[in-house]
Amino acid sequence: MSDVTQILSALEQGDTRAADQLFPLVYDALRDLAAAKLAHEAPGQTLQPTALVHEAYLKLVETRAQQWNSRGHFFAAAAEAMRRILVDRARKKHSLKQGGDRVREPLDEANVMAPAVGENLVALDEALELLAGRDAEAAELVKLRFFAGLTSEQAAAALDISPRTADRAWSFARAFLLNELTKNRD
Repeated sequence: MSDVTQILSALEQGDTRAADQLFPLVYDALRDLAAAKLAHEAPGQTLQPTALVHEAYLKLVETRAQQWNSRGHFFAAAAEAMRRILVDRARKKHSLKQGGDRVREPLDEANVMAPAVGENLVALDEALELLAGRDAEAAELVKLRFFAGLTSEQAAAALDISPRTADRAWSFARAFLLNELTKNRD
């Protein structure tokens, strides 16, 4: 059993010092994951990888009912927490109450219009929810590959399925999401 797995077990049992021991062990991997997620965000977005890591980590550690079976399970939960944070930020940014109908236009590029990435993220989240209702395993695979940045083999191992099953689920999920996202554009 790895150090991370042992500390996760201690954390589940209520050891308050375990959270302090866990953070240094997983910080670099979580920061790399956060940087990869934020690379897909629109330029000028203000959330930094460090802030995303800290916010996701706090959500994970504060959830006492959570049980992690392994290091991979913990990182899958971290990826999901980061995804939720980014989706929530995108929704908040685009809500009318927060001025989401206003578009920031730099003076030197006033005539150039580009679709907002946050809207795409919200549409993707809605399509993922539909996919989860139809095939939960395929939805988890998408989350691990797209949001956690895992390879097909790593995602298959995290879900405890064969690489061939993961490839089939990935093909189905891509087609399903493409269909849903193009439907929403019309």
